[in-house]
Amino acid sequence: MHLPVVISALTVLSGLATAIPVVSSRDSHIDASDFPNPSADQLQAIFKVADGKLGNAPPPPKLDKGTLTALQFVAFNEQFEVAFFSSLINNITHEVAGFEFENAKKKEELLDILETVLAQEKLHAINAANSLKKFETFVPQPCKYRFPSTTTKQAIQLAELFTALVLGTLQDVTFLAAKNGDAGTVRGVASSLGQEGEQEGFYRILLSKKPSEKPFLTTNVLPFAFSALQQFIVPGSCPFPLKDIPLPIFPILNVLTGSGESAIESRDQYLTFKTDLSGVEAAKKYYNGNGEGLYITYFSGQLVPFSVPIQNVKWSGETVTFDALLPYAENQMDGLSVASLTTNNTFAAPGDVPSFTLAAPGLIQVADRTKAWDGISA
Repeated sequence: MHLPVVISALTVLSGLATAIPVVSSRDSHIDASDFPNPSADQLQAIFKVADGKLGNAPPPPKLDKGTLTALQFVAFNEQFEVAFFSSLINNITHEVAGFEFENAKKKEELLDILETVLAQEKLHAINAANSLKKFETFVPQPCKYRFPSTTTKQAIQLAELFTALVLGTLQDVTFLAAKNGDAGTVRGVASSLGQEGEQEGFYRILLSKKPSEKPFLTTNVLPFAFSALQQFIVPGSCPFPLKDIPLPIFPILNVLTGSGESAIESRDQYLTFKTDLSGVEAAKKYYNGNGEGLYITYFSGQLVPFSVPIQNVKWSGETVTFDALLPYAENQMDGLSVASLTTNNTFAAPGDVPSFTLAAPGLIQVADRTKAWDGISA
């Protein structure tokens, strides 16, 4: 079975985890009780595995409300990542079907790397939570999560995909902080963005891809990332109303073209999309229509958002399926592109797109394969 390369097509649920999952009895550095509120001793242990500490610069005297919302998203996302990597480590350690390794040395090497990543993600989450606590603002607590991966390779594919999306979203966090005059947060966010980029290069190498995806990585916006994460949350499992993080949640835009190792071919082509617009008030006037006035809008690299009209529209109740051009050649759309179904086709900046969005995100990865290698021997 192949893992689709679009988050929106993830449907097979083979793992259920909270942010404090059951882990193995292997000689590891994982303490299932140290997150999200570690003791002083547990925090020191996390530092050791993470190969570094939390920053100790004094916090800024104030933060804009919009910046605090961005940090709430960061905490929410990092809790998801902690749960994901904890689950993956557990599956590999216990050799759950699909997660076995023939080479015991390679298994231990990967586990050591993933345990470091896990500890680093814990510190990302703790850092965001500490900032929110400083300003006496709502701090999201971990939900329960479900993951679709049934093999180690599928899990790494998913890690590569959501890390690419995070890299784009942290650009938005940094931009909003700068726009809001909150320069004090930018250095820390940029530091964690770099760490995520190091992770991304490693996952891409494991998947026989070039480690550096693009000269300027694809951007994203907070509402689209928040919407994407909803697919991994067990409904009703969050110990707080999701509206406490004041970001819109859009219906997911399913990309039906491409899956597994094939990804999307690097050429101009029409992609097929599907989304359920039930309950979307702004979509009602388009029900049973031919798609006139609707567009797929793309984020790709650092290009200004660009749009193409949808066509071949088919309705089934409030669910719509349609095609739209992927203008690969003109825009050099290698790697990740983020699609949204919009009611406008002219945008000056990524932040303008959510106000005209009916469904998002659709995540598209154009194939970029290279020969695999295991390292330099001399």
